[in-house]
Amino acid sequence: MPHIDSEPAGASGVSRAPEATEAAEASGAMTKLPFPPVTKSHILHCSYHYWHPLYRASTPKARLIPLTDSFISYLRADGIVLPPDQPSRATFTDDDSGFEASDDEQDDDENEDPSTAWPGVHNQIKETIQELGGKVTPKLNWSAPKDATWIAVTNDLQCQAPNDIYMLLKSSDFITHDLEHAFDDTDPEPSEPTNEPASDSLDVSKIPYHLVLRKYFNLNPSLEFRCFVRDRKLLCLCQRDLNHFDFLFPMRDMLRSRIQTFFNDKLRDTFPDPNFVFDVYVPPPHERVWLIDINPWAIRTDPLLFSWMEILTMKEPVPIEEEFVRLSLKRDNGNLAEDRLSEAEDDSPSEQEEDDDASDVEDLSVFPELRLVRRDDPEAYGFTTPQYSAHKLPRDVVDASQAGPGGMESFMRQWQDLLAKEYQQQQDESSDDE
Repeated sequence: MPHIDSEPAGASGVSRAPEATEAAEASGAMTKLPFPPVTKSHILHCSYHYWHPLYRASTPKARLIPLTDSFISYLRADGIVLPPDQPSRATFTDDDSGFEASDDEQDDDENEDPSTAWPGVHNQIKETIQELGGKVTPKLNWSAPKDATWIAVTNDLQCQAPNDIYMLLKSSDFITHDLEHAFDDTDPEPSEPTNEPASDSLDVSKIPYHLVLRKYFNLNPSLEFRCFVRDRKLLCLCQRDLNHFDFLFPMRDMLRSRIQTFFNDKLRDTFPDPNFVFDVYVPPPHERVWLIDINPWAIRTDPLLFSWMEILTMKEPVPIEEEFVRLSLKRDNGNLAEDRLSEAEDDSPSEQEEDDDASDVEDLSVFPELRLVRRDDPEAYGFTTPQYSAHKLPRDVVDASQAGPGGMESFMRQWQDLLAKEYQQQQDESSDDE
């Protein structure tokens, strides 16, 4: 299954389930998580190309480029060969690296231009980068190549040229997973009573791959939240960044209200599946919610601060009216509680007040849990830990570093020196332009 939004399940931290849930898991009372069937159509509903047209007004500015078979073959091919017209900022030359290539190798590199097999896609990428202000962040249908940012000069997904995009895509295991394993472990489509194609006329026999280029902006990760929807009810939500942010706690009720309202207005009745996971961003002044991604209701989506067992067995949020009665009965005893509730009924408000109260209750009709990283959580100060994998380098690079002294160490030192040099040149050019 695809690594949704570049986060393989379990890579982002330790889930904190209640003691009862942990005990049930430890005792083996439930040997298999009770997920509903995950079909190919559900995976395609969570593809950016499917849901973006539905919610374009609520998403950051982005453009989708349909990918040809020849470009997909280029992404699947071994090795990294880049078009010669725009060198990547992460690419080094023979002079920079200290390594010398033979004349034949240099001629082959100069003559080989993989973009001749997909000139339309290449030109669209160049035009889109300019249209979106000269800086974009790439992703495929489900995943962004966040595991490959080690190869970028800026150590993030910022791309200013097509070759920056190609380098990230071809260096990412997450992108490979989208290409090779998108439909792994899916269940058969439910039988249809008519001859109509299954699930919204989606063709599940072939994935329509798209390159998504988002306009680059400085996103504050502390204001990203992952939200879990079950049976079209917002069940719970949590931080996406697993560090402690003290300023979030006084904002808890406001953030929960904003996201709940956004879900009610935009997603609840329009997304085709009753169960899904979505990511949002609530930037200052926290008056608008941006939809960042939609993920499958499946084990491959990281539950972050929850566990999937906890989410799947969680009770639905309690309406305010029921919560008020429950708390009243809990705090009082016997007839005293009944008397107080009777007095409240006798002091009934006017019809206008009832209408006002009803509108207030409608806005905050449920209490989904918003879970934040507490100050005393052991994961709260992991600023230096790798976020997406055991290493931020590919496995073969790590293995090479252990093969013997000298060679790999020298290569990595030259690589870092080159990245620093390229970045400084870019900064100098920006200063000259100003």
